[in-house]
Amino acid sequence: MPADLLANLFTLMMLIMLQLVLGFDNLLYISLESKNAPPDKQAYARKVGIALAVILRIVLLFVLISLIEAVQDPIFKLDVDKVIYGDFNVHSIIVLLGGVFIIYTAIKEIFHMMALEESHENEKKTKQKSLGSVITMIIIMNLVFSFDSILSAMALTNVFWVMATAIIIGGLVMIWLADRVSDFLAKNRMYEVLGLFILFLVGIMLVSEGGHLAHLSFFGYPIEPMSKATFYFVIFILVVTDVVQGRYQKNLLAIKRKTTTIPLDEGKEVS
Repeated sequence: MPADLLANLFTLMMLIMLQLVLGFDNLLYISLESKNAPPDKQAYARKVGIALAVILRIVLLFVLISLIEAVQDPIFKLDVDKVIYGDFNVHSIIVLLGGVFIIYTAIKEIFHMMALEESHENEKKTKQKSLGSVITMIIIMNLVFSFDSILSAMALTNVFWVMATAIIIGGLVMIWLADRVSDFLAKNRMYEVLGLFILFLVGIMLVSEGGHLAHLSFFGYPIEPMSKATFYFVIFILVVTDVVQGRYQKNLLAIKRKTTTIPLDEGKEVS
């Protein structure tokens, strides 16, 4: 086997793993966003949204290869003496706007879950969007999430077919996992809140990364990006906390049932 081909195959495996690791937060957003579509169209929205996003990822890859310098070159500067400073390019703006939108989406969904509705059916009707709008949002956010993974891939190799193949395989795996993640959240509603807080954390990570790319600083303090290690560690803590909290609540309910059961003389019990 030629050395170049062997090196390209090794790089391809690395890029596929990169796509899968970086695609976790994307997959979570897709699962939550698809719930806004009509129930019988949710699986279709996930599959079509991801498939179209994969095609656009390859187009984006080609554009970035051709215009990488233009994407990284500053387009405007924000400088208020001793208050705020920023040097923005296309890359930083896309990441910042994507992060802000995800934070907004997570907060909106969290408050929606906390709000008291007249009935569950009314809640479903008010949340539903058209199939086209859901697919569009999945595609847009998929591209936002893919921006950094494509730039990371370009740092590893300049072979177009290797990067495109990794994108296609990563997309197929996401299509396979999307229904399973959505089904899991539907059957375990208590983890939906956890998912929304993880999504909120994803938004914070993107905003910090976009601020760092733009050299953004407030009162002389620069914005530092959240590392992937920190991101996954915080997710681990959130999951452990949620599991412990769930078991603690079950124990409290069991104790409450025992203490509120009063035995009668006839040998019967009244709750």
